[in-house]
Amino acid sequence: MNPVERPLKRTPLFEVHHRLGAKMVAFGGWEMPVQYAGILEEHRAVRERAGLFDVSHMGEIEISGSAALEAVQRLTSNDASRLSVGEIQYSALTTPQGTFVDDMTVYKFADDRYWLTVNAANIEKDLAWIRKQITSAAVRDASDDLALLAIQGPRAQEILEKLTPVELARLPYYRFVEGKIAGIDCCISRTGYTGEDGFEMYIPPQHAATLWNRLLEVGAPAGLQPCGLGARDTLRLEAKMALYGQDIDDRHTVLEADLGWIVKLDKGEFIGREALARQKAEGISRKLVGFEMVGRGIARPHYAIVKDGRSIGEVTSGGPAPSLGKNIGLGYVAVPHAAIGTEFDIVIRGQPVTARVVRTPFYKRQWRS
Repeated sequence: MNPVERPLKRTPLFEVHHRLGAKMVAFGGWEMPVQYAGILEEHRAVRERAGLFDVSHMGEIEISGSAALEAVQRLTSNDASRLSVGEIQYSALTTPQGTFVDDMTVYKFADDRYWLTVNAANIEKDLAWIRKQITSAAVRDASDDLALLAIQGPRAQEILEKLTPVELARLPYYRFVEGKIAGIDCCISRTGYTGEDGFEMYIPPQHAATLWNRLLEVGAPAGLQPCGLGARDTLRLEAKMALYGQDIDDRHTVLEADLGWIVKLDKGEFIGREALARQKAEGISRKLVGFEMVGRGIARPHYAIVKDGRSIGEVTSGGPAPSLGKNIGLGYVAVPHAAIGTEFDIVIRGQPVTARVVRTPFYKRQWRS
């Protein structure tokens, strides 16, 4: 091991994954399950029934105190003042250039208490950034205090209802509630990263294996099965949910990432506002677009996008879309080539293969709430 490398972290469910025969991989500094029965089978389970994910590697940062809202507003691009207690908001932690330190969900527990759920690989970077920018509010890393499970799919509510008195049918999308599941104190949110209906459950780490096993037990008749990062990636790509480090990063602005809906320039000052306001006024020169392959081939991250032999961009994500029966991808291209229906080539193993810009998300479910 290189002296500067750190050993991979493990979630409280590491032994459970091994017993289930999961294939483990390194991801964001963690040793995580990439698949159990196979990516395609797990993908279909989530689209047609339900899948259970261990996402305990994600980070949770608490910001509290009388200046908590002021701090969240300064740090993020969306308008947290619009949140009521129990509501969640997708947002970006922005640099002065309007690019991403990270993307996150913001939970409002009280007027003086917020949570930021952040990407696993960015926890330390985010904490350092937040503490450098904010001194008026308390900042606490709660990541080691919580495990996080996600149950996703059209039968997720039906399965979860077997273990909780919480009225899940009354919990709208992007809302959360505190309650018990299998007798365990949880924060239950109607959120996910698959494009399906579902819930995420924040629990003390010592109860993670108990809840995981109980969910698989009561969910088996409905077809619930454990799912790994492989299916999570194909599901999120179909739903055009951005992945930090591929589709969004500190080199592309929130507007270029086609996430202008989380930029609230009228809320007042925040880090990156000036740069984003200027870019909005002047116009962006490149944009993240979704495309489908017209020719045979699978686009992968960093493949070149060309038009008439000239480079116009780069692929950020790509792969098969099992729900759609085609190969799809995301990439940044020069704006003149970003319109729906535009064709360009992806260079795959040295050969140009035709792709076409399409409307996103590639897959959209029928919402229940």
